Amino acid sequence: MKLRSKRPGIIYDPEKLPVHIAIIPDGNRRWARQRGLGSIFGHREGAKRIKEIILHASKVGIKHISFYAFSTENWKRTDKEVKGLMELILEFLKKADRELNGSRIRISIVGDKNALPEEIRDEIVRIESKTRAYEGTNLNLFLNYGSRQEMLDAMVKAFKDGALELTEEGFRKYLYRPDIPDPDLVIRTSGEYRLSNFMLWQNAYAELYFTDVLWPGFTTREFDKAIADFQKRTRRFGGI
Repeated sequence: MKLRSKRPGIIYDPEKLPVHIAIIPDGNRRWARQRGLGSIFGHREGAKRIKEIILHASKVGIKHISFYAFSTENWKRTDKEVKGLMELILEFLKKADRELNGSRIRISIVGDKNALPEEIRDEIVRIESKTRAYEGTNLNLFLNYGSRQEMLDAMVKAFKDGALELTEEGFRKYLYRPDIPDPDLVIRTSGEYRLSNFMLWQNAYAELYFTDVLWPGFTTREFDKAIADFQKRTRRFGGI
């Protein structure tokens, strides 16, 4: 049965929800520049949107939601911006269990954690341990993540295991998080039309949704619009 969401004019079928939604939250810096603000103000506002979308996705019934929070390429930004982003990430992790309290959201960090500051690594251990048994929506934050590096790391692991002949499923077990299902829907904001090295293996058959809305302006209504659009599509996975 199709139901109207709480947002006027948006209808989606709760029985056909995407299991996994992955989001590339782009446009924080442009949002800040439009307002004459420094980039960190845009990132801070973007962090607020992430929390809002997580809670909304949980209420809607999305099982997995992933955010491309910091890529391996983001280290190329200025020292000031990288420092500000690391501080925001640490603040997010420290407050997440309190601000998402009651939602039973399980938090996982995906990526090369070794290059992250020690304080962030410690906080990752704490938040993952605390939420590991939660049975609500699975929140996957991709930090210091790059898909090409993930696949290279997977091949190295497979080689060390002596796995000279691999099937797709055999290769998958060497990825950072083989237990996370492939995304059904990828949302990218800010008018950019690319995946930017984000889960290239896993997104082979994902539906792509692009919007001109800058991430800090991406409301729960925009999220509902993406779901409604997804449910209009026919997914054949290469078949007829």
